[in-house]
Amino acid sequence: MRDLNHDFKRLAERNRDGAFQTQHDREVILSMVADQLTEGGFRHLRAPGLKPKHVEHLVQRWHAEGIAAGTFKNRMAALRWLAEKIGKQNIVARENASYGIADRRHVSNHSKATVLDADKLASVADPYTAMSLRLQAAFGLRREESIKLRPQWADRGDSLHLKASWTKGGRERDVPITTDEQRAVLADAQALAGAGSLIPAKMSYRDQLNRFKAQTAKAGIDHVHGLRHAYAQARYEALTGWKAPAAGGPTSRQLSAAQKMADRAARLAISAALGHEREQITAVYLGR
Repeated sequence: MRDLNHDFKRLAERNRDGAFQTQHDREVILSMVADQLTEGGFRHLRAPGLKPKHVEHLVQRWHAEGIAAGTFKNRMAALRWLAEKIGKQNIVARENASYGIADRRHVSNHSKATVLDADKLASVADPYTAMSLRLQAAFGLRREESIKLRPQWADRGDSLHLKASWTKGGRERDVPITTDEQRAVLADAQALAGAGSLIPAKMSYRDQLNRFKAQTAKAGIDHVHGLRHAYAQARYEALTGWKAPAAGGPTSRQLSAAQKMADRAARLAISAALGHEREQITAVYLGR
């Protein structure tokens, strides 16, 4: 029997927008949405029949459940994606404020950087997982990028070139190679992967992702996104000559006019290296 879950699944299969993890998270959200609408009494509903009242029902339920602002925003993003795919964008308001959704507080001068522990790294049995972790630390890569990367192909001498199909949002970019440590990590990655990626032969990305998760969990390595924070903070210090606010350096209010110019230039460079379009997002990594 075809139902709302089936409709959403078909839409997701036909529209592979975004990175693998984004697609996976969206499918999980949409499956939950279908279940919750059915639980709410909207039986025999099909995707083309979605209306603002269905969105309002979901929003009221999620408010009652007290979910975090970040989770709320992710769910609303999935609903807007869905509305676009069925040609009914107007069933979801453009602004989250219309639904009383609080702003997610990202910026803090408390550092979220993590350092790759040598002993824990040594306990990772899978060499491909270990190498992906080293690449994340050296180049500030996202997890998916560090797994899909083809080191030999990506090495452009003074930069690491990332293909659009490896990155979040499908935006290719170049990450500068500025240190001997980066060059050494990249050489080791090329020796391991040869002309291929950090996905072993005869394995899919999903297979290696699951192995990565299992291996890091067993080794006690968590918060791997913190490696990107550490990369950003190290790069900031190299570019400006002083530590980022999140790492104990001066805040923007304490900088001179000349220092503020250097600060902005560094943030723009770091934003580009991390794969973000806005300079403002660097506050998440560096503080203000």
